[in-house]
Amino acid sequence: MTDDSTQRFTDRVADYVKYRPDYPREVVTFLHTTCGLAEGARVADIGAGTGISSRLFLEAGHPVVAVEPNQAMRAAADAWLSHYAGYASVAGTAGSTSLDNASVELVIAAQAFHWFDPDTARREFARILKPRGLIALMWNSRLLEGTPFLADYEALLQRFGVDYQAVSERYGDDQSMAAWFGDAFAHQARFPNAQRLDFDGLKGRLMSSSYAPKAGHPNHQPMLDALRELFDRTAHDGTVDFAYETRVYVGHASVSV
Repeated sequence: MTDDSTQRFTDRVADYVKYRPDYPREVVTFLHTTCGLAEGARVADIGAGTGISSRLFLEAGHPVVAVEPNQAMRAAADAWLSHYAGYASVAGTAGSTSLDNASVELVIAAQAFHWFDPDTARREFARILKPRGLIALMWNSRLLEGTPFLADYEALLQRFGVDYQAVSERYGDDQSMAAWFGDAFAHQARFPNAQRLDFDGLKGRLMSSSYAPKAGHPNHQPMLDALRELFDRTAHDGTVDFAYETRVYVGHASVSV
């Protein structure tokens, strides 16, 4: 992670906790049945944020160490997840996790890998993974079309977002993930995912995004006005469907790519 990216969500933690989507349970099933992940394998969640992805694996019976450099986000994860016996957290980055050599069987990065330096992350993942350990990189990718709401929400971000295009273009895709894993690339999968949001939920989801202009920015209030108009025009029974495709890329550690 760059110095800037590690602090990018500091003032958005409350919205992130309340309004960011979970990941489908099918992700863990896929890792067990298709990718060969052992039940109870120890997981390192890199760039764990507020713990959304860590919780997915904790609930499936995996001990998880959440690696997160942002103190505010790590504190939110600790407050939410500390009652799980298998949970621990450390202050660390993708390039310097502070974890021991060969100490985990799965490295995950959920909605985070695009903030990492890919080469230093590869070396660090290889160091902390046990032999034949797995890496799973995943994103909840918002659908950009398919309904009037989805298409017009994307247009709203294009119009009002701060550095939106630069951030969205960094997300991993099939080609870049195959290139990063190289010969160690093993599996990929896609799963439908969605949130049903009332207006407050939609506003919170928008403001959890690092590219949404905050109060005081000239785009902030016009963006919220446009969001209200979009919601009123497209909502059914007081909610909109915020649809995603969860993409998962799995492989082994390799430092020779």
